[in-house]
Amino acid sequence: MKRTRIALLTILALVVTACGAGGAASGSGPGDHRSSAHSSSPSGTPSGAHSGLHGTPTAAPVTAPPRGGERFVTVTMPKPYTPKPPNGGTDEYRCFLIDPGLEDGDTFLTGTQFAAQNADVVHHAILFRVDADKIAGVRAHDAKEPGEGWGCFGDAGVGDADWIGHWAPGTSEILLDPKLGYPMAAGSALIMQVHYSTLAIGDRPAGSDQSSVRLRLTTGKLTPLRTELFMAPIELPCTAEEKGPLCEREAAIADVSRRFSLDAKEQTSGLVQWCSGGKPKPGPTQHCDMPVEEPATLHALAGHMHLLGRSIKVELNPGKPGAQTLLDVPEYDFDNQALRPLAKPVTVKPGDTIRTTCTHDAALRAKLPLLRDLPPRYVVWGEGTQDEMCLGIVVAS
Repeated sequence: MKRTRIALLTILALVVTACGAGGAASGSGPGDHRSSAHSSSPSGTPSGAHSGLHGTPTAAPVTAPPRGGERFVTVTMPKPYTPKPPNGGTDEYRCFLIDPGLEDGDTFLTGTQFAAQNADVVHHAILFRVDADKIAGVRAHDAKEPGEGWGCFGDAGVGDADWIGHWAPGTSEILLDPKLGYPMAAGSALIMQVHYSTLAIGDRPAGSDQSSVRLRLTTGKLTPLRTELFMAPIELPCTAEEKGPLCEREAAIADVSRRFSLDAKEQTSGLVQWCSGGKPKPGPTQHCDMPVEEPATLHALAGHMHLLGRSIKVELNPGKPGAQTLLDVPEYDFDNQALRPLAKPVTVKPGDTIRTTCTHDAALRAKLPLLRDLPPRYVVWGEGTQDEMCLGIVVAS
């Protein structure tokens, strides 16, 4: 199921572990959209835990024991890093090379559990696999930037690297069939991309972060997994009550470009061209149809939006005989973005279509502590907490 690539479109920031958690016991229900992330303060914090970036109490996740032949390996960022959002913004994407010490050529990754060391500023994290013959180039790229790691808006920042895991609020380790896993060749390493947001801490010092991830590894002959991304545009105008220069679409796009040092206009135009025939259609609900290019079997899905998200749905062949709803989250909760295994794997083939549909609500901006003091804006696809996304994340083989 070859992922559709849109020229100059960066597919950024997301949110859900692509290989992670204890099935139905993972708490993957939709929950109440007006969660603690949307309240003025979190309710009680569990003993031994603390409140994270979005106001949700964080606690150590329940750990399922290793299944036959599995082992745990925990790897940590090499050194602490203190986020420094560029260009006066509040968001930074930073990548770090971490080495799990893989020597066996038949190793597979069957689960991940990310641990945010500084939950006040860690927004989400994505894990990318980098093969052994690419590591020298990654180290050379890292050496070009001062400090720990390197800036990496959009992806791993070093060319081809495969997404194999992710953490975001509400995400715990999701365990799929033990016969499935992400291949990890001997000598391969990981790139940990961390999205830092200083929006919640205001003028307080960000403090350093040295997050880690626990890998569930096994050896043998497993069916290889991969992660596919299906997105839709964001074209969310200001409400009738909101006024300001960023309520103009072009000004808002220019502001995204300034904050993230990228051409947000081309990024936005690419999505609109692909999904809407080149003409933006402002409104709260957007969708995009993407063709399936290779046969595949789908095992689990997750949806990702930011704080203005209301609902997200992923469908197979909508409006056609045999159409299926693969993911339906009618009350989206930013603090519960867990991967959702399908009751039965679903096969797809060339000629099929996958549609992703999202509804956002600009009126939520006035109600959310993290957003209500920011200038109102026409919201387009962007990497920041104040921007939005519409992303279906599919784990397939």
